[in-house]
Amino acid sequence: MEYLLLIYGDEKVVPQDESKSNTERYATILEEYMAFSKEVEEAGIVLGANPLESVANATTVRVRDGKTQTTDGPFAETKEQLAGYYLLDCETEEEALKWAAKIPGAKWGSIEVRPIMKFE
Repeated sequence: MEYLLLIYGDEKVVPQDESKSNTERYATILEEYMAFSKEVEEAGIVLGANPLESVANATTVRVRDGKTQTTDGPFAETKEQLAGYYLLDCETEEEALKWAAKIPGAKWGSIEVRPIMKFE
């Protein structure tokens, strides 16, 4: 079954431009993510993965009464923002949760594990 592991974190705690303010910490975080990515690739379960740009670059689109509305930023005010994801093909939810716990961002943010709905 496919699971989407959504990585959430507070951009103020681990900002997208961390590389400018603390190169050593950014390098460590990047190494941890590269190691995790390699591990899921070697396990043969990764179907996709991408980091996302800062919420400063996000736009939300809504259609109300036939009119398109756009708003700068994410869809809701939250303390944590969606930072990226991994799409994994796991045998069980327990396996997906095990992998989610290994994602470096789980140390300072949260990982939402959501099964992919399949239409027949």
